Amino acid sequence: MKIFIIGAYPRSLINFRGQLISLLVGFGWHVTSLSSGANVEEIKSIKNLGSDYIDYKVKRNGLNPFNDINTLISFFCILKRNSPDVILAYTIKPIIWGGIAARLLKHNNFNALITGLGYAFQSGGFFKNILVFIVVNLYRIALKNAKSVIFQNHDNMNLFIDKGIVDKSKCYVVNGSGVDLKHFKLTSLTKEPNFLLIARLLGDKGIREYVKAAKLIKGKYPNALFELVGPEDPSIDGITIDRVNKWTDSGYIQYKGSSNDVRPFIKKCNIFVLPSYHEGMPRTVLEAMAMGRPILTTDVPGCRETVMNGENGWLVEKANFEQLAERMIWFIENQDQWKVMGQKSYSIANEKFDVHKVNAEILKIMGISNEKTF
Repeated sequence: MKIFIIGAYPRSLINFRGQLISLLVGFGWHVTSLSSGANVEEIKSIKNLGSDYIDYKVKRNGLNPFNDINTLISFFCILKRNSPDVILAYTIKPIIWGGIAARLLKHNNFNALITGLGYAFQSGGFFKNILVFIVVNLYRIALKNAKSVIFQNHDNMNLFIDKGIVDKSKCYVVNGSGVDLKHFKLTSLTKEPNFLLIARLLGDKGIREYVKAAKLIKGKYPNALFELVGPEDPSIDGITIDRVNKWTDSGYIQYKGSSNDVRPFIKKCNIFVLPSYHEGMPRTVLEAMAMGRPILTTDVPGCRETVMNGENGWLVEKANFEQLAERMIWFIENQDQWKVMGQKSYSIANEKFDVHKVNAEILKIMGISNEKTF
């Protein structure tokens, strides 16, 4: 039996789907992973999981008819040539163009994992609303014959149902992508007020609010440290390295670049911050929880599922840097609560977000099971 796992980024196949790929290989499935632009080391890492690898053509950002038709043709040819028994696609372009290609080929076992709504679902001006209209209808076409559509929070699922994108009978919710509790281990806290944000350099990750809050706090608590880790992103909402370096030069934050291993940064911090505008289920928050960190994030779909307000952290209003700063100051002035909240985060991660439990649920939804997994 052959299964295709289709993602946008090679690194996400390794970091976010690696455990799932290994599990399927262990079941005896022939796994092929698909993404775009993998380098030699990334292909080697994917193959070390026991998976084959195929590269496909895609322009990840924006809707360009010529580029997207090429992506659709690429998927159509790959699927027709390889005839997988099962397909699991995640993120917007693999789901839309992979789903449409599967539908054209009358493939009856296409499964979509909605890991977040992304920038294309955020309301705005006239042209932004046209983009939302196009994306909604493309999703509707791609998911019409899907066997299952798996979400990471109920808000996203309900939005898809309410907009008529997908029938409720096909919809399921799982607890994010999960986190490997053996890889992200509980570590002790230090005594310094060290805040950390890990995210791609995008405006809707709340990075500007993080910087504004840091600027407010630095005047009163100059020893507070605000670190930022994450790669550039070429999308329309991207923040340039030049802008980030100016923030660093001003002394508001410390930008640490991008990293394939975020554990040293989480270990150094005492409070993990993600002021995002929207998420499916933020993987970086789950990793910080597994390492026993209090969480400060926004009261938006995906993020709110990770925090029991006042127990393992705090939720603040989206795009409200003043409220974000207030809660940061609360953490600075209530150091005795760091360990209590961090322990609660660790307990929640163990109970709800263990990657093995999440993957078992995904495979169960897809009709793939093995007695030893449950």
